[in-house]
Amino acid sequence: MEDERIVDLYWQRSDQAISETNQKYGRYCHTIAYNICGKDEDAEECVNDTWFRAWNLMPDQRPSVLSVFLGRITRNLAIDCIKARNRLKRGGGEAVLVLDELEECIPGEKPPEQVLEEKELEEAIRRFVSELPAFEKTIFILRYWHLISVPEISKKLCCSQGKIKSSLFRTRKKLRIFLQEEGLC
Repeated sequence: MEDERIVDLYWQRSDQAISETNQKYGRYCHTIAYNICGKDEDAEECVNDTWFRAWNLMPDQRPSVLSVFLGRITRNLAIDCIKARNRLKRGGGEAVLVLDELEECIPGEKPPEQVLEEKELEEAIRRFVSELPAFEKTIFILRYWHLISVPEISKKLCCSQGKIKSSLFRTRKKLRIFLQEEGLC
């Protein structure tokens, strides 16, 4: 079913919207949540919460790209899930490691999770990523959006882990300089 039709079902408050969304985007959202949470049970819960949140948000918003809308909801829910899991004990998750890596690039006393939500910084990072060469952009997005581990990225892109780590290091360095030039550091 086409995205526009699925969105129409949400606007009509039809129960079929959830089943159609799950059929078309269930695996996509589960992958996002699993890459962040690392547990099937947590990923399933995030996906179910995504459908609930989409159901509640749809009357106020009509997303132009449904996959991005659902992916963002899923990602935010999964990050909230690992925050809750790691609240008492820091460490132990890929997301925590990723956010620690980015912490040196992102200004402010707030945790990186909160700073990234600020519109100005978000837009600057979006501009930065859009200007990256395709290979660097792919690595950066896989690591810092999808929260995929370096070994998994290496396997997915058929190159060495050292090449991935070097690329990420150089890209973070470029990001830090870019943010300083933008006056965000």
